[in-house]
Amino acid sequence: MEARNHTAVSEFLLLGLTEDPALQPLIFSLFLSMYLVTILGNLLIILAISSDSHLHTPMYFFLSNLSLTDICLSNIAVPKMLVNIQTQTQRITYTGCLSQVCFFLVFTGLENCHLAMMAYDRYVAICHPLRYTIIMNPCLCILLVLLSLLISVVHALLHTLMVLRLSFCTDLEVPHFFCELAQVIKLACSDALINNLLVYFVAGLFAGVPLAGIIFSYINIVSSVLRMPSSEGKHKAFSTCGSHLSVVSLFYGTGFGVYISSAVTDSSRKTAVASVMYSVVTQMLNPFIYSLRNRDMKGALRKLFGKIASPL
Repeated sequence: MEARNHTAVSEFLLLGLTEDPALQPLIFSLFLSMYLVTILGNLLIILAISSDSHLHTPMYFFLSNLSLTDICLSNIAVPKMLVNIQTQTQRITYTGCLSQVCFFLVFTGLENCHLAMMAYDRYVAICHPLRYTIIMNPCLCILLVLLSLLISVVHALLHTLMVLRLSFCTDLEVPHFFCELAQVIKLACSDALINNLLVYFVAGLFAGVPLAGIIFSYINIVSSVLRMPSSEGKHKAFSTCGSHLSVVSLFYGTGFGVYISSAVTDSSRKTAVASVMYSVVTQMLNPFIYSLRNRDMKGALRKLFGKIASPL
């Protein structure tokens, strides 16, 4: 197969989830619905938190940032996929493809860090309640978010710049609905050993450290809760962690599911379908998890709807 340098590559082809034309309208409707629900749901979470002074706490500050991250993450791949289905094309420019790779890594990294920060917040609130306001002060919360953004951007740029050194073949078909890093590296004709090693090393480090922090936090939380004398106190403590645990399980569970499916199957299409769970569905379900399982969020949303409806 004839190779050509990456500077000559002008576009890739996104093959999507299926080549069956009869299924395209169904996929378009399904993804459009999920996209709109994701944007609206996360936007309502942000507005509800910002409009209710009782929710101006570290926990809800991190939650509003998580919702903003979910909005950004949902805008990376889905709009391009919808446009391609509507215009009946599979093309994406080389720059557009690398931009998808970069921004997807940035915001998945941010989501990873936000979940760890929220676990730390719950750890301090339950294990060190008397020092909570001192430890989780506004300066620390902002610093944690900025540090997470910096780490995520450096992580994404590292992988993106490493992709720039690769040469690609004449076969530029990505068997996915967006430009995922691993799928783009597979298309390279030049030696991609360093890229692959970097993917596994950095992914293990970048996902492992926050996950270890979450596990450490919840081991201490469970230990502290079990020492509480009253059953009411135990129930209240666990209820404040329920929503976060559900989101953590969904995020890491779907991520590991995609990794396992890619390891046991040679079908890139099946892996693409599995990746819909962590790249689209998780961001859609997060607002429902936090609004349905959290009494304070329910109250804030009712107040927000009341304010919206009152002028009418």
